[in-house]
Amino acid sequence: MTQTTTAGQDWQAWQDSWDRQQEWYMPDREERFRVMLDMIEALVGPEPVVLDLACGTGSITDRVLKRFPGARSTGVDLDPVLMAIARGHFAGDERVEFVTADLTDPRWTDALPHRSYDAVLTATALHWLDTEPLRALYGHVAGVLREGGAFLNADHMVDESAPRINAAAQAFHTARKERERSGGALDWAAWWSEAAEDPGLREAARLRFERLGDPRNPAAAKAPTDRPTSTGWHADTLRAQGFAEARQAWCSPSDALMVGLR
Repeated sequence: MTQTTTAGQDWQAWQDSWDRQQEWYMPDREERFRVMLDMIEALVGPEPVVLDLACGTGSITDRVLKRFPGARSTGVDLDPVLMAIARGHFAGDERVEFVTADLTDPRWTDALPHRSYDAVLTATALHWLDTEPLRALYGHVAGVLREGGAFLNADHMVDESAPRINAAAQAFHTARKERERSGGALDWAAWWSEAAEDPGLREAARLRFERLGDPRNPAAAKAPTDRPTSTGWHADTLRAQGFAEARQAWCSPSDALMVGLR
């Protein structure tokens, strides 16, 4: 598989840049991916047909295929820039397909190339949804999973019963980010500024800013106003939306990996 186009675009470099930017926010990012892949193998086996939900640049798909060469993946996202990087990175790999779709559209599953999946995976994406759209999405996810299939969502969730512990962990996390920023780490806005200046991504960036907002200005971003944050809400909602079982499989001070089993 080649990751550099004939025009000279270095998609691997953009994948690496995205990973570094995300790791600035989540230094334990690879650990959550490791646990996610462990749970996939435990629940559905080593050759899964995977739906990478809100796939971004394809970070999850990349790790799935490296660990499970016999897997297949469908990536779904709406962001033109991240999808351009994903499509470029996986160009020529017949195990991977991509679909542009809005997960808040109740018909988004109609565009999927498979009627059912062994696993649906997502990380650090669904916190952009308010409570009711997320509740509906969980029902749609249950509908595309085969019986016995698994949904794994690693995202910002906390145990709200310990506010002082949470506050201390957040203060520590903020201080670490500031130290690393002073050492040259790219944050969200800076990464998007670089993407917008890349000739190979400039048009995609223009479309992204027009349709979804300009992430270089975080104050202008449309943030959820009713975002569920507790692990208990996610587990209860997954069960109510058609999952036979749901539980937390991993956590950090600020994030958790929830697993739902059909």
